[in-house]
Amino acid sequence: MIRVKDFHKAYDETIAVKGLNFEVAPGSILGLIGPNGAGKTTTLRTLSGIIPPSRGQLSIAGHDLASEPLAAKRRLAYIPDDPQLFHDLTVFQHLAFSAAAYQVPDSAEKIERLLESFQLTQKLNTPVSDLSRGMKQKLAVCAAYLHEPLAIFFDEPLTGLDPHGIRALKESILQRAAAGSAVIISSHLLAMVEDICTHVLILSRGEQRYFGPIDAVRTEYAQDSGTASLEEVFFRATELVAAAM
Repeated sequence: MIRVKDFHKAYDETIAVKGLNFEVAPGSILGLIGPNGAGKTTTLRTLSGIIPPSRGQLSIAGHDLASEPLAAKRRLAYIPDDPQLFHDLTVFQHLAFSAAAYQVPDSAEKIERLLESFQLTQKLNTPVSDLSRGMKQKLAVCAAYLHEPLAIFFDEPLTGLDPHGIRALKESILQRAAAGSAVIISSHLLAMVEDICTHVLILSRGEQRYFGPIDAVRTEYAQDSGTASLEEVFFRATELVAAAM
């Protein structure tokens, strides 16, 4: 579903990402983790078609992002850490606009279900500018889900959410994956990654330190105990890079 081969991204003399290779199959949830500046957001923005790669092949649902950008973008959704919404529109108008842009059939029913799932029904006619940070995050997720994307990218998705919102979002991600979507979640909240992700990709200084099933990484980076928590894995993998510098 999501395929990345020999992906590089450089800004002038600065290398942001170097030589990434990974795949995310339908039904899989990939946790993208690493220190600040590791290349996580660059990777998601490139996979979303917002910025071009310096080198490499990236495809979404069989569509190459370089040669078939529109076809690829129709099948993906990207929720950044600070979603840019239409603040002059109401919640309903925002979702109706998103549905029209993607030519979503039966959009009224889908909007109603999404608003109910994320407890936004009472905010139907509220201007986006009047929403709290957490409610704006929920609205961004609802807008992303409307066209039933096959690939979904989240960058720090829990920002501003209360416990009810966190539970609703995690359940929705699991449901989307169960329905066949491929999901990538970039987050510093390792407990959340460990809770719902099937695979993990660890980046450090733009390089791939590990990619594979989340259970396997605990064994690979374990010491005397035989297994390791994802937090222990994170520090061991990234400290190895720091020690080699």
